[in-house]
Amino acid sequence: MNSNDLAPHELMQRMVTFFESQLIAYHVVGSMASMAYGEPRLTIDIDIVIDLKLEHAAPVLAAFSSPEYYVSEPALRNAIAQRRQFNIIHPASGLKVDLFVQKDTEFARVEAQRVRRIRSEGNFDAWFGSPEDVLLNKLIYFQQGGGVSDKHLRDIAGMMKLLQEKLDREYISRWAAKLGVTEEWSAVQQRVDGAH
Repeated sequence: MNSNDLAPHELMQRMVTFFESQLIAYHVVGSMASMAYGEPRLTIDIDIVIDLKLEHAAPVLAAFSSPEYYVSEPALRNAIAQRRQFNIIHPASGLKVDLFVQKDTEFARVEAQRVRRIRSEGNFDAWFGSPEDVLLNKLIYFQQGGGVSDKHLRDIAGMMKLLQEKLDREYISRWAAKLGVTEEWSAVQQRVDGAH
């Protein structure tokens, strides 16, 4: 396989293998995670929360260097200092990994403690956000997007259909209230439960 044919899960695996080799805590979130828990769909979104410190900047830049990858050093250092997002691009495939430097909030700390290892034979072996935390983050993104895109709601519905009673709805409700997404959570539950 040439690098132009790199699949999203393969690029994700390259990233997480490197993070593990450097003992950098991370967890996969977003569409990759909702697909791991829910229904498969076409996605090129690769979102990873990472506990990145300034001493990690040089190893990251060395591991994902040009010409195979593109990462902006100022954006990387800024993201670490401000606990924001930066990305690493794989130009040959057109894929991009969004890396979110872990925030210093109660929810971010709880989320980091609840990660789960998921192995998919021949595809990936990585730490993922728990299904409840992935779902909560999707509710936040849905709200931030002004409720316009249905993508996050479809991902949530897919996860809820597959996981059903395995989901800790009490945990989700408690955090939805703290995070200000109770309305969105109620709407999703009505949509999913009403479809049965």
